[in-house]
Amino acid sequence: MTIKEVWTLLEQNKDERGITHWKRTGIHTMESYGIGLTKLKNLGKRIGKDHSLALELWKTNNYDAKTLSIIIDDPAKITREQVNDQIGDLEFWMLSHSYCSILLPKVPFMKELSEEWMHNPDPLRRKCGYLLLYQIAKDNKTLENPFFEEYLKIIRDSLQSEENFVKDAMNNALLMIGQRNKYLNEKALDVAKSIGEVVVDYGDNSCQAANCITHLSSERIRKKVGLI
Repeated sequence: MTIKEVWTLLEQNKDERGITHWKRTGIHTMESYGIGLTKLKNLGKRIGKDHSLALELWKTNNYDAKTLSIIIDDPAKITREQVNDQIGDLEFWMLSHSYCSILLPKVPFMKELSEEWMHNPDPLRRKCGYLLLYQIAKDNKTLENPFFEEYLKIIRDSLQSEENFVKDAMNNALLMIGQRNKYLNEKALDVAKSIGEVVVDYGDNSCQAANCITHLSSERIRKKVGLI
């Protein structure tokens, strides 16, 4: 599919309600057709994996096109150089979440990237680093507890003083670490109690930061980790 055909596809699927919501975000550096992520994923399946087209779409100033770029890019062809070039466009939190949950978990250098970014002085990279830590805690079954304990200490000591969306990413990583096993559940729950309420400003929507104490002490999670 050509980029011209992609624009036609996006135009055909634009959502006026979504466009109205997009305008309320106050983001003036990107435009949007107001298409939801689920529909964009379906459009991505129609297009198929295409690294060259993904690079073209990323260069646009359109949120839906950039999200399609994330969906159709080929992880096997992605380089560290590409990621370092693209991270500057991830200020918008929804875009960074898609980038770090859909695309980066499939690249071979994902763990190293996460560790590097979590210690970076740039808050955008720290945010993405902890978004990747969430994915590592969710999907990597081979890592031992000490790897995660290091970051639990950092989260405990620095979350409340962090930048808004770094705080959000840390909170979500804490939630997922606490679901790995009994030991980490108890450690993560202690950290959550030490931190207290986490407040994140998501802008003009109803999103709220996850309550890690409530979730990690719930019957569902306690059963999952073998506490009951």
